[in-house]
Amino acid sequence: MQKRRWSAAALVTAAVLIVGACGGTGGTGGGSGGATTAKTVKIISSLPMTGSSRTQTVQIVNSIQMAIADTKIANVTVNFEALDDATAAKGSWDAATEAENARKAIGDSSVVAYIGTYNSGAAKISIPLLNQAGLVMVSPANTYPGLTKPGKGEANEPNTYFPNGKRNYARVVPADDLQGAVGAVWAKDLGAKKVYIVHDTQLYGKGIADVFRAKAKDLGLTEAGYEGAEKADNYRALANKIKDSGADFVYYGGIVDNNPAVLLKDIRSVLPSIKFMGPDGINCAEFLKEAGPAADANVYSTFGGVPPEKYTGKAADWLKAYNAKYGAGSPDPYAIYGYEAAKVVLAAIAAAGDKANDRATVLANVMGTKNYDGVLGKWSFDANGDTTLTQFSGSQAKSGDWAFVKELAVGQ
Repeated sequence: MQKRRWSAAALVTAAVLIVGACGGTGGTGGGSGGATTAKTVKIISSLPMTGSSRTQTVQIVNSIQMAIADTKIANVTVNFEALDDATAAKGSWDAATEAENARKAIGDSSVVAYIGTYNSGAAKISIPLLNQAGLVMVSPANTYPGLTKPGKGEANEPNTYFPNGKRNYARVVPADDLQGAVGAVWAKDLGAKKVYIVHDTQLYGKGIADVFRAKAKDLGLTEAGYEGAEKADNYRALANKIKDSGADFVYYGGIVDNNPAVLLKDIRSVLPSIKFMGPDGINCAEFLKEAGPAADANVYSTFGGVPPEKYTGKAADWLKAYNAKYGAGSPDPYAIYGYEAAKVVLAAIAAAGDKANDRATVLANVMGTKNYDGVLGKWSFDANGDTTLTQFSGSQAKSGDWAFVKELAVGQ
């Protein structure tokens, strides 16, 4: 895996200028006739292009570029710039770098949308900054409920992220208040009776672990243990605690960057056959690569939507086009969410017409997205900026890949 930093200066011009007015009721350029003024706008992404998440984030950037190339907007040129919010020193996202990226977007008057972040903790940094600037932010990956949903996070959430009182943030992926719950239901279905819950201490990881914990209690599962485990080179002491607890199941809340593969290997050394489950934070090729033989059996993950091998309709068409452009072999599941996030932004720019370079208009159009018929199906953003999609799936690690097992129901 390459560890080099993605060049923040790399600018991709991914749409062409189409000359001529777009009048009448069927045009995408806006207006009711006559000439319109050509506009040049920019979309910026902010994702961790350095570290273990790089495999997934490169695919998200590829998908954003695909969306721009697939979308022609009359009288509008769309430029794209991919920024890295990670550092080589941390090997994952960094708060100061994310703030720097947000301020760069704010300071560039041509920027009308910000696609990101990948990590929910990073979103806490940039949402308030972009909110004060009236710049819309669409995430293809954030799932922490407190970013958008009252009563699902800390006491001051989500209002603390929106200092101007208006929402500027939306996400095309379902939140963890749903995913953590379906994970607990599936754990019980898999035979769990005594669960040891571990999280990586970050916003996303602890948040989803807490949702899983509450639902597991409701389902009558016994809690063998609960604790945070920051990124480390070994977890042998924790693995022995799990063994001594008598747990028959481990649930991990966290991201691949924080070494869950190392945790799994250390657990396997003392509990060779215990079942291990994590959320979308481990549902990637890099986790399985790092875990190696430790993931050969009894390793499960959940994810919003379905994996690429189960795509149908527009999603299947997108997958075929992606593989044709970037090489055979299915991308990780977040790639298609990158495409959908970009397409929603592009639809908002197109609908803005002569105001395509007006941040307020693009923001209002994105947040007002209703009955959007995209590669993920037909969906809307609700008043909080959350997608109305609630489909989840469960996968099992097999032969170095994630294999679809079943769709998981919300509300059980």
